[in-house]
Amino acid sequence: MPEEYANPDALVETDWLAEHLNDPAVRIIEVDEDTTAYQKGHIAGAVGWNWSTDLHAPVGRDYVGQEGLSRLLQQAGLGRDTTIVLYGGNNNWFAAYAYWLIRYLGHGNVKLLNGGRKKWELESRELTMDATSNEPTDFRIEGPVNGDFRAFRDYVLDRVDEGNAAFVDVRSPEEYRGEKLAPDHLPQEQSQVPGHIPGAANIPWAKAANDDGSFKSAEELRALYEEAGVTPDREIIAYCRIGERSSHTWFALRELLGYANVKNYDGSWTEYGSLVGVPVEK
Repeated sequence: MPEEYANPDALVETDWLAEHLNDPAVRIIEVDEDTTAYQKGHIAGAVGWNWSTDLHAPVGRDYVGQEGLSRLLQQAGLGRDTTIVLYGGNNNWFAAYAYWLIRYLGHGNVKLLNGGRKKWELESRELTMDATSNEPTDFRIEGPVNGDFRAFRDYVLDRVDEGNAAFVDVRSPEEYRGEKLAPDHLPQEQSQVPGHIPGAANIPWAKAANDDGSFKSAEELRALYEEAGVTPDREIIAYCRIGERSSHTWFALRELLGYANVKNYDGSWTEYGSLVGVPVEK
């Protein structure tokens, strides 16, 4: 019998969402760095979040806090018992980041659409250009911030010095080896130097996904990570370039495999690769 995910409720399948498009207890949110895809067609009832302008503070490099996220969820019509379903392009890169952020900031009733936009479109399911309007609510995030979900720069540097944590570099092999600073189609955010954190295992995020964008089985995921020394008894710190691909890996490790100690280093290589005097490998 196939092994189940540790937290199967973290995902919903396309069939489930198709049956709940008109469910007043469900709010669908498409998250991407480029919202032109949303404008050209989106799942009925979905609102669109721009990863850059909606989820990040207008000044400085950080995301919105609990107040800012609460305002976004109010505008999406969220109630106390509403289930949030997130999806997006790039196999849910930015949707996974939004999931991680919502969970980090203390809200729990959120799920990813398994396969995201890619799987929805491959199944020839309907998209609409109709605008989505929800009645604003007074929703407020009430849970404490889950600090164990995030790794900051100094914390990362301490773990590099100690050599205790298992770092997972989820970028492409070319980025890991220092041949590229960014994916070819996303050149805008780059570090000062190429390379990777010393000792980091290179497990590209895409290895966790099937061809239709959905996550691989629990057995396949467990083999993928454990064969690279990323085991549940260790502290795991995932990183990429700006934190979106590593959110996808964080989701696979923490939510699907149930690893207890997994952090997303959202500063990632654009921060680490621009620090003076830190150890770098190529």
